[in-house]
Amino acid sequence: MATFKGANQISEIANGIVDPVLARRAGINTALLGSWEDIVGEGFADCTRPEKIAWPRRSDLPEDGGHRPGVLTVACEGARALFLSHAQGELIARINGFFGYPAIGQVRIVQKPVSVAITKPRIRKLEGEKARRLEAMMDGIENENLRRAVERLGTAVLQAKRK
Repeated sequence: MATFKGANQISEIANGIVDPVLARRAGINTALLGSWEDIVGEGFADCTRPEKIAWPRRSDLPEDGGHRPGVLTVACEGARALFLSHAQGELIARINGFFGYPAIGQVRIVQKPVSVAITKPRIRKLEGEKARRLEAMMDGIENENLRRAVERLGTAVLQAKRK
């Protein structure tokens, strides 16, 4: 793919426009929305959606200028909200791992329909030599989230048709 000097990708332009609006209105960004499936895992990816983050007011912050975590509101469909409430501790840990600091201290679950507008294409599992080759490349990756991400990337790359 050829790139031209001064050319920008559409995603960069769109994120530059959308991120400030999301940050102002909901306290979240497109990176969180785009990584939501990886953060919550397969068990909740299809039935949840982050809605907003309520950050503490400046008057509520400690006098030493420290940080207080926010409250993440998550929309969840039907009875699955009960299961999500039991997994709150793990969800908070995963979200804070994504941010790299203790950004979220509490999750507020709201029961409502969650429409998944964009579905990612399902990539078939590799077989034969390609599967063995990918497994050898992933040998030594201990972090399960990183391992799944590398497996998705490797599967997509190894399945791509050469033109």
